[in-house]
Amino acid sequence: MTTPQGFSFADLSPDLLLDALDSTGIRAESGLLALNSYENRVYQFTAEDGARYVTKFYRPQRWSDAQILEEHQFTLELAEQDIPVAAPLVHNGSTLHHYQGHRFALFPSLGGRQFEVDNLDQLEWVGRFMGRVHSVGQKQAFAHRPTLGLEEYLYQPRRQLEQADFIPDHLKAAFFNDLDFLIREIEQHWDNSWQSIRLHGDCHPGNILWRDGPLFVDLDDARNGPAIQDLWMLLNGERQDKLVQLDTLLEAYGEFADFDVNQLKLIEPLRGLRMVHYMAWLAKRWEDPAFPQAFPWFADAKYWEGQVLAFKEQLAALNEPPLQLMPQW
Repeated sequence: MTTPQGFSFADLSPDLLLDALDSTGIRAESGLLALNSYENRVYQFTAEDGARYVTKFYRPQRWSDAQILEEHQFTLELAEQDIPVAAPLVHNGSTLHHYQGHRFALFPSLGGRQFEVDNLDQLEWVGRFMGRVHSVGQKQAFAHRPTLGLEEYLYQPRRQLEQADFIPDHLKAAFFNDLDFLIREIEQHWDNSWQSIRLHGDCHPGNILWRDGPLFVDLDDARNGPAIQDLWMLLNGERQDKLVQLDTLLEAYGEFADFDVNQLKLIEPLRGLRMVHYMAWLAKRWEDPAFPQAFPWFADAKYWEGQVLAFKEQLAALNEPPLQLMPQW
């Protein structure tokens, strides 16, 4: 089933949400609390039987049904291996439901506190489970979901930014000059020799909850790619801090999966890709009323001045020696 062209969240009223849930046989008694999500619309509610659920309504025209179901299958595969993930519920024989053009899924409501990125004990747990995630992910590739690459994360965003009307005229020349310089540097540092596996895809600290151990949530960006994509966003601080964190992560990771240390040289190129992709994502979604409310600074000239500086800083990072594992004694 495909979503009608031009379909949006505009008609996603509380009544429609309730009717959509009713269509699955689950009746919401209270809640419909909107959770922090911009790409999709996500709500928490309590059903008439007292069970608590989360429902995710997918952004139209982003993923096909086949791509959504492929993500669901991967998440369920992880859950079957006792890996702590927020997996969709199989209800009425499917994880994906349709109502008046909208597509949605149901999840159990799973609470947790914030993952502490500077806590090495917690980071070790995350590394161990990420090794298990990747041991499952490498068994086969996604057939319908994309593979991480320069076209989606660099070239398309470059075109999107050029077409958008956000960058102040007096900054355009400097902005695109530095952006193109950054693109050329990333191309020089990019390496396609990595093994492509199924990934979480967006494993930043905000997508890990802590409840007697890590809980991985929101695999909406799952795709094929190099293992380092699910690890580099967990590194923060100064270079020495990152080295300690990397060593902690990969020692635990190695208990369940092999890691190709040659992928460490992809960390800064991937950071550059994420930087450019994020700007274009905001520009592409700006007509969604949720975005100007949540990101008002995006239309401010000071933001774009800051991006010109950020490009220069990322260029410098690309030309530093890649992170390396600390020697083992």
